[in-house]
Amino acid sequence: MAHSLVTMVKPVPASLFVLRDSGAEMRWEGMAGQGYHTPTDRFFVRNHTYTPIIDAATWRLRVHGEGLRQAAGYSYDDLLAMPSRTIDAAIECAGNGRRFYETQQGEPAPGTPWGLGAVGVARWRGVPLRDLLKASGIRREAVDVLAQGLDAPFEHYGRVRRPLPADKAMDDVLVAYEMNGEPLPHDHGFPVRLVVPGWAGIASIKWLGDIEVLTRPIFTPWNTEFYRDVTELPVKSAFELPWDATLPAGLPLVLHGRSWSGHGRVVRVEVSVDGGATWRTAEHHGHHLVRAWLPWHVEWAPNRPGRHVLMARATDETGATQPMEAPWHPQGYGFGAVVRHPVQVVLG
Repeated sequence: MAHSLVTMVKPVPASLFVLRDSGAEMRWEGMAGQGYHTPTDRFFVRNHTYTPIIDAATWRLRVHGEGLRQAAGYSYDDLLAMPSRTIDAAIECAGNGRRFYETQQGEPAPGTPWGLGAVGVARWRGVPLRDLLKASGIRREAVDVLAQGLDAPFEHYGRVRRPLPADKAMDDVLVAYEMNGEPLPHDHGFPVRLVVPGWAGIASIKWLGDIEVLTRPIFTPWNTEFYRDVTELPVKSAFELPWDATLPAGLPLVLHGRSWSGHGRVVRVEVSVDGGATWRTAEHHGHHLVRAWLPWHVEWAPNRPGRHVLMARATDETGATQPMEAPWHPQGYGFGAVVRHPVQVVLG
């Protein structure tokens, strides 16, 4: 299967992205005025190496392993011909918010210093993974389902690969070939990727080429050395504003934002415009989806010029609420504390 390698294929203009090592972080102000889904042209990119250019005509997905009664192989056209499912789901890098361990809590963590823009919600279409596993006769003894990508090997660790528990694989995981109504772009996994709702983005393997079902636990660098014990991600909130945004004094404003959780549907969002001294409940309308996010808004008429700190905290249906401080993680994963978003209010 012939393919060539580039860094990232799609344009990543500074107006929409902050470049981060081998990735591109979405600027949250780029979501202002957008609909429910993150437009594909501003969806964040996280690569371990480079974006591969894969020929769908020669691509094959291999499904095999001791946990199946029979192996199978699928072409791109095979998948397109199968019954499909469409879901709205967030994909979020496990390190989203990492830089706030240092800037807010004074405890720097290693790794890419993502702000809050390593997340996006898209409408994904594809074949439920359980349909492929059932077609090959998944055994009751199956324990782990190991997905492997076709991107270039990462250092000496080999190709990116990450196991899923068999019960998760048989639940809501999608083998996706479409994003926001179009074939997957190269940077987002063309021709086919996994979408694992609610779990850290590393589970949603891009450029999927191999699925192995095992009757024993399997360990790879991506669940031992990296992303250890990282599955569902915590509650988070973000304002659709630039960092250090300039806002006019004396005029009524509507602040917009979005909140999401890997654990369940967001049910309440509170906003503070005075650094946490007081809080009020934000309003929300429209979509309210369990594995995606909740858009919300709140009115504010600042009358004092100067620096203000905006804060948003969300609560999900499990009762989990964003804390004021996040437990430090040695690899900078899972930052879920309330983020202090500075703005400057000026006289018009």
